[in-house]
Amino acid sequence: MKEIPAIDRPREKLLARGAGTLTDQELVAAIIGKGVKGRDVVTIAEDVVAFLTRRPGELDTTALAAVAGMGKVKAVQIVAGFELARRFLRRDTHKRVTTPEDVLALVSFLQDRPQEHFICISLNGAGEVIGQRTVTIGLLNHSLVHPREVFADAITDRAASIICVHNHPSGSLEPSREDISVTHQLRDAGEILGIRLLDHIIIAGGRFCSLKERGLLN
Repeated sequence: MKEIPAIDRPREKLLARGAGTLTDQELVAAIIGKGVKGRDVVTIAEDVVAFLTRRPGELDTTALAAVAGMGKVKAVQIVAGFELARRFLRRDTHKRVTTPEDVLALVSFLQDRPQEHFICISLNGAGEVIGQRTVTIGLLNHSLVHPREVFADAITDRAASIICVHNHPSGSLEPSREDISVTHQLRDAGEILGIRLLDHIIIAGGRFCSLKERGLLN
């Protein structure tokens, strides 16, 4: 890197001319910053670009760290950069959930269902919806769910958290003893699995009850 004029070094070039002027290799070099003994940053960046070209969509930290001269720290820098870009650039295509009202918009189809439906919404670390599934369909106003059924797909999604929703065909928004018990079971299972239960929402007649807001998720 010392042989390259200062103005043409990746970080200096980015500052002076903008990120759009850098090649893929230079962008990688700007992220990882420096090389290791026997392998300069330019050579490592070439290998990283080749790795990413061969394995598009498979940004695995362990595999990337195995590229000569990378290691875990540099691999984490690359993966974190990709994930941050994905979150900011794809917010228009991935619905972000921040309030119970956001959830209500996702499950509006439940409003007039004569049977109780239990829905699990999977979220990534940015709070974006990555999956939504009907776990069970019950009879009248009662639907039993088991944590393994709720978390099975969330685990496959690699979800960071989930929100559960079910409707009360009776029109009542009051949580039943079963609702509260299931919520506590799911909360405890989520803590073990590392997938947090953010809320359990009951909907009826266009209205909702958030068990989190009621203090029943604590």
